[in-house]
Amino acid sequence: MPAKKYDDAQPPATEPDAAPESHPGTDPGTQPDAASSAAPRTESAARFPGAESQVTLRGAVGPDYFPVALLARFPYAMMVVGVLTLVVAARDSISLGGVTSAMVGLGTAIFGPLIGAAADRWGQRRVLLIAGAASSLSLLAMAWVVYSPFGTWAVLTSAFFVGATAPQVPPMSRSRLVGVIFRELPPARQQKTMNSTMAYESAADEITFVFGPVIVGLLAATLGGAAPMIGAAILTLCFLITFALHRTADAVPKNAATDQEPAPVRSLFAPRLLVLMAGALGIGLIFGSTLTTLTSFMADLGYAERAGLVYGAMGIGSAVFALAAALFPASFSLEARWLSFGGVLLLGTVGLQFASALPILLLVLLVMGVGIGPTLVTQFSLVAERSPRGRSTTVMSLLTTAIVIGQSSSSAITGYLAEGFGTQIAALVPLVAALLIILAAVANALGVSNARDYSGD
Repeated sequence: MPAKKYDDAQPPATEPDAAPESHPGTDPGTQPDAASSAAPRTESAARFPGAESQVTLRGAVGPDYFPVALLARFPYAMMVVGVLTLVVAARDSISLGGVTSAMVGLGTAIFGPLIGAAADRWGQRRVLLIAGAASSLSLLAMAWVVYSPFGTWAVLTSAFFVGATAPQVPPMSRSRLVGVIFRELPPARQQKTMNSTMAYESAADEITFVFGPVIVGLLAATLGGAAPMIGAAILTLCFLITFALHRTADAVPKNAATDQEPAPVRSLFAPRLLVLMAGALGIGLIFGSTLTTLTSFMADLGYAERAGLVYGAMGIGSAVFALAAALFPASFSLEARWLSFGGVLLLGTVGLQFASALPILLLVLLVMGVGIGPTLVTQFSLVAERSPRGRSTTVMSLLTTAIVIGQSSSSAITGYLAEGFGTQIAALVPLVAALLIILAAVANALGVSNARDYSGD
């Protein structure tokens, strides 16, 4: 292994977070590949000036990194709901809006992992700049096509390209931070910092996935149906480019510039990773089905345009408890966390079946948020531990893609059920999604995480 900035001979750090944490089922051969591919000390120090004396993560990445990475996420989170809002406003069809949202998910499902693999191969900066330009053009084209005389085929095609060109900011941000942690921080602080970082990253995802629809609703209500797509294009140009050019883009070594061969492609389909993707798919199903069910519920009350604002209640509980996950003791294993908070989420979806008034619905959404936040943190913490060598961004992209697929597909299915059979039937979809999350958690706890991973180590 190439030299790292700190070695095991160094005395433990004296900061409060110096105590390392370990989790059952972690295979040293599948630790984040950024650690095993770390650059020599001199190169790392040159890349992150001042990191030699500053051993905190914030000091290593700079104070501007986290705000930029957060804002760069919003276009990605606004796409599915923005497309749904745009199509419903312009074509006056909820079912077409749901199918169009599903096309966004299909584009992301096919090309999202390829974008992640390209970043692993050639580096994040080049890939992000190309994807960002293509994404902005796709968003603007979609806004024009929907209001044009072109038929449904053009709307669906443009939606596919919106999903296909979506930059994978969340997984790339995680890969960068994992790389910095294992290259810049002393070993005694790495696991503790990793847990806190995954908690923050999941909270950031929650903020964008929940409040992205709120922004879409506000823009659509004040400026028209096309405003969310135009706004997402502007955000992409401004903040995605800033994220791409940030110095941390070099924290994840390019496979083309290293002597190590990445793990074989089959390692991406190991059971220990597939169970995480199933859990992430369930989270996406929760997002899409809950928002669509809520929209139907609010439409029944005569306030459909306020659905995005009410949806924010779930985001509050989710973001708060995602951040709180960093405070969980080491004895509370990742497997136990997934089971526990998956159970809370399941309880919330059961309550959703009996929510007959807005105050009850708000309480149910808060409970669901309490379950979602720590569950998402746990899934990304596990995927950071299990990423095969040279495939960190690819695996992170696969997990994020699973969320988007779940969100878009459940939006279409739930929209169809709500329009054809009513809100009560549509509310069953979040319950089914929560059951999938629990099944994945049980499979993970029963030992799928210890199955052969084909990492190539």
